[in-house]
Amino acid sequence: MSWWGSLGLQDGASPLMEQLIFFHDHSMIVLTLVVVVVGYMMVSVTFNSLVNRSLLESQTTEVIWTVLPAVILLFIAFPSLRLLYLLDEVSQPAITIKGIGHQWYWSYEYSDFPSVEYDSYMVPARDLGEGNFRLLETDNHTVIPLGSQIRVLVTSSDVIHSWAVPALGVKADAIPGRLNQVSFLCSRPGLFYGQCSEICGANHSFMPITVESVPPLVFTNWAATKS
Repeated sequence: MSWWGSLGLQDGASPLMEQLIFFHDHSMIVLTLVVVVVGYMMVSVTFNSLVNRSLLESQTTEVIWTVLPAVILLFIAFPSLRLLYLLDEVSQPAITIKGIGHQWYWSYEYSDFPSVEYDSYMVPARDLGEGNFRLLETDNHTVIPLGSQIRVLVTSSDVIHSWAVPALGVKADAIPGRLNQVSFLCSRPGLFYGQCSEICGANHSFMPITVESVPPLVFTNWAATKS
């Protein structure tokens, strides 16, 4: 089991999420080095009774402790800006799905398959099957083809919701009268769980999202049965 799995989190299932995990690890390495160096200097000064009088007014030291943090921030800022650009980039989507938030369930419409529309409700705990997750399983999954660019248009019919699937690295607010979009490519088959990430009312915790990634042939057969 991976380190993410030991925390109860799913591994990244899209190139975007993998890049987010890499950036997290990169930032943690930089922050760890900063904390170690600063901690060592503080401990050293605390237990050292000697005073170096030449450092009391050292312009060289001031330049170093001003420039060095700026350089360290650049090592974090450039990868961050690159990743923000990639997250907002929307290439040619193979499938467009419209997700509509309601109190408290999701509705989905497949723009490329006009007759494919359905509601997705949370499965009650008493109806859960073996291997299902409490508060995360839905009666209708959001089925997507594996390895295809997916665009999800997110909106709401009542209050502000948020369509978020951490394993895919996507999150978008569902706002009444407004369309937001997210784009992703799922790189492996499986079930990926998410939840509404806005406090949208009494049953906010009971409108989960279940994305099911399947091979393209299985997806076309599923769409044909839904038509």
